[in-house]
Amino acid sequence: MSRLAADMIVRLHKLMRARLLGLLLLPLLALPQPAVAIDPPYEPQMERLAEILGSLYFLNPLCVESTTDWRAQMADLVILDNPDEDRQQRLYGAFNGGYTAYSRLYRSCTPSAEEALKRLLVEAEAVARDIHTRFAE
Repeated sequence: MSRLAADMIVRLHKLMRARLLGLLLLPLLALPQPAVAIDPPYEPQMERLAEILGSLYFLNPLCVESTTDWRAQMADLVILDNPDEDRQQRLYGAFNGGYTAYSRLYRSCTPSAEEALKRLLVEAEAVARDIHTRFAE
């Protein structure tokens, strides 16, 4: 057998393997793919607001006698937004992250904790207003 004929046979075998592999993978492409949810455009602001609410949930009882239940506010926010499971978990994760971050820093009300509380309240109001102004129907 000539060198040219041997090369042609090798190429033919490679081509047949590639086609066979394509035929084997084709049914996998036909399987239904899970739907990928698209986050709303206000998702980053919602996650930041959730983080702030978690921080307030920790700091508020340290420094202020208040009847505001920031955890309930978070639950109401999630109910109103009606996110899918993935977004809901991210929002609650952000809330817990905000709580944890401040719980590592403070054990009692200090001037720094009071200042953080004031700034968080201002930021929460600004973020909530921004979401409402830009994205409310």
